[in-house]
Amino acid sequence: QVQLVESGGVLVQAGGSLRLSCAASGRTFSSYAMAWFRQAPGKEREFVAGISRRGDSTDYADAVKDRFTISRDGAKNTVYLQMNSLKPEDTAVYYCAADLNSITVVHIRASVYDYWGQGTQVTVSP
Repeated sequence: QVQLVESGGVLVQAGGSLRLSCAASGRTFSSYAMAWFRQAPGKEREFVAGISRRGDSTDYADAVKDRFTISRDGAKNTVYLQMNSLKPEDTAVYYCAADLNSITVVHIRASVYDYWGQGTQVTVSP
């Protein structure tokens, strides 16, 4: 079992920055890859960014590349999503997820991930 708890979602103006956190517990943190997904009203959940078990491989959706950065801190069992130059279209509920099976690959399909957090709302005003 892995428990994931997101935090950091708030209302922010366009152009601003925000950092989301996802605290993990229940299994050895370095034994699973992590990712952030988001879901806007009326839309499907989409991949945002992912990081491998050891943190040596990352992947980003085209829509956030060069604006968002994913990282992980083994000492704190936490994965972060640094979001810069935010746009109104970034408004969504952001979820973190854990993939217990992949060793080096970062998957973009939600069905691959075994555990999910409850989500945190990010709202970007124009």
